[in-house]
Amino acid sequence: MNLELRHLKVVCAIAETGSVTKAASALGLAQPALTAQLQRIERALGGPLFERDRRGARPTALGELVLDRARVLLPAMKGLQDEAARLAEAGGALSRYRFGGVNSPILGRLVHRLASTRPGAQISTYASWSVDELARLVRTGRLDYALTGACGDATPSAEYALSWREVACDPVFVLLPERHPMAAREEVPLRALAGEQWVAAPGDGCFGDCFAAACARAGFTPRKLYETDVRGCVDLVEAGEAVALCQAMFRPVPGLVTRPLAEAPLRWRLLLGWHPDAPAAHFADEVLELARAAYTDSLGPHPHYLAWLLRNPSFGAYPGAVSHLVDR
Repeated sequence: MNLELRHLKVVCAIAETGSVTKAASALGLAQPALTAQLQRIERALGGPLFERDRRGARPTALGELVLDRARVLLPAMKGLQDEAARLAEAGGALSRYRFGGVNSPILGRLVHRLASTRPGAQISTYASWSVDELARLVRTGRLDYALTGACGDATPSAEYALSWREVACDPVFVLLPERHPMAAREEVPLRALAGEQWVAAPGDGCFGDCFAAACARAGFTPRKLYETDVRGCVDLVEAGEAVALCQAMFRPVPGLVTRPLAEAPLRWRLLLGWHPDAPAAHFADEVLELARAAYTDSLGPHPHYLAWLLRNPSFGAYPGAVSHLVDR
């Protein structure tokens, strides 16, 4: 017998009710029929899924394994069915766009562009510092797209089987107080900051390792890299207790400045991810282009970074985008 989704629903119903009899009632089946079905499922999986006695049914170790997988697969399939139904009703366009973002500088402008392009669509956003959490939500159908970052050439874990495309590639900047000796420099050599305390926003990628490697190439070992939220980073820099690693389009508060690190020793790639089997995959190219346009929109308030990109055309969203923005 091949295992089907309806079989997983049976296993979940028994676990949730704690009884084959109660599960049969909830599913609208006769108790003997459900018992026979459970026995067929157990034969297909190679062992008992529940220990049954007068107190009810409790999952075995094998049963817990099956339940863990079922609790991922069933919501994902339900989400797929719901989204497919909405897609069919909308005549070939998504009626809902659900984005997850990790400290993204372009999410607001992406939502604005999408709302203008699809005025009837529902658009929602979800924020998380964890790329893994966002990828898991996309995989289970609770989000349509994840807008995340990765340092260097790294990509998010393949465990979640998502498709990832690059929106843009930025250098990592440093956030300094205006009174800092390096604040007047157009670019700051990483080696010149060897004695500083460092702070950065949190994440679950390899950025800390990439930073340590960049410092090693510059000839020093950095002091401990603190992790805190963006407000905490700003507070520490304002107090003169640390310098912060930040995104190139970070908006500093009065009294602080952002400066590129000389020779761009650290790169931050902005990525868009989706599940290749979800309805959202059919619109991923359109959303990707809107994300790249939103990135270009975001450069307007950052003339110093825009000038840097003109001198370093290998960075940014795509060739010619920055020149087009300057010329228009």
